[in-house]
Amino acid sequence: MKLAGILLLVPMLMFSATTHASAAPQTVTYKLRASAAGQSSDFTLDQGVDASAPASVAPNGAVKVTIDPAPNKIPAEAGGRQVREIKGLALKLPVPGNSKFQSASLSGGAGLGGTPTVALQGNDVVLSVPGPIKGGADFELPTVTINLQAGGTGTITTKLGGTSYDAPGLTFTAVVTVIGFPVNAAAKGYPDPNPVLTTTTIG
Repeated sequence: MKLAGILLLVPMLMFSATTHASAAPQTVTYKLRASAAGQSSDFTLDQGVDASAPASVAPNGAVKVTIDPAPNKIPAEAGGRQVREIKGLALKLPVPGNSKFQSASLSGGAGLGGTPTVALQGNDVVLSVPGPIKGGADFELPTVTINLQAGGTGTITTKLGGTSYDAPGLTFTAVVTVIGFPVNAAAKGYPDPNPVLTTTTIG
């Protein structure tokens, strides 16, 4: 099975932030690997990101990070094959150094096919969308709000998750039709390079 068309299946997660301090929008390139039927294909995906957090915070003070994905659309086909659905999407947002996780919440979102969740898993805040999101459908990921407590000194820098194919920050499964049968193509990837999205100075 040729997987060159799988990159068309990856949702472009465009983030726009709504808190009072924001870094300039950036384009982050994900290195991705899709695997199915004993084969794999490597490719890249550019992702626009506009993340926000306060510019400064008092020692041990509260820090709110808000990430608001823009609407998007799943392609109806890729590489000449029908896209049945996308499912099991997970996006990792690491808890920054010099901070302590307090809570995370979701709001909004549309066309997701199932109820999204957000939870702390290890040192990552993970947005999970079980789906399925049908091929050709419009959808919008929910707004993610992460509440942190600052440490006593230093800076808090936010970045996207993922450092390698073995430690990915973005994963999902695309179900495509091959000779009339559904085939699961698992995709995983990480940002390379992984720029700092926001910086909050403590003090």
